[in-house]
Amino acid sequence: MRHAHAHAGGGAVGGDGQGGHNCPGGADTAAALADGPSPPHPPGPGRDAASAARGSGMRPHLFTLSVPFPTPLEAEIAHGSLAPDAEPHQRVIGKDLTVSGRILTVRWKAEDCRLLRISVINFLDQLSLVLRTMQRFGPPVPR
Repeated sequence: MRHAHAHAGGGAVGGDGQGGHNCPGGADTAAALADGPSPPHPPGPGRDAASAARGSGMRPHLFTLSVPFPTPLEAEIAHGSLAPDAEPHQRVIGKDLTVSGRILTVRWKAEDCRLLRISVINFLDQLSLVLRTMQRFGPPVPR
């Protein structure tokens, strides 16, 4: 499986950058650059490398984003604001949000790298709105 990890204030790192599976400008492109090129996969019987990559044996794309918050309460508030948003393409992309201490972690698993990229971009837009709202209203009052 391909993996990419991003942390607030940093870029994507990790990943295996499998030849023939990369989407130009996709989440695993930065990962492939970080780890260097991997050897190409041999094509299957009667198929070229491109058609073998599109075959049913293609592994899903994985992307993890960890967002640190000043306090565990703020991470929980962000989780509560962002978790209700279901993925429109739930059959081909999954998103899981968890909180551990003051860290909000989001994990995506997608069959299509373009849908993964769209989902991550939409999530970042929503996260930006949540962060601006939290900054505007100040630190939360503990319950």
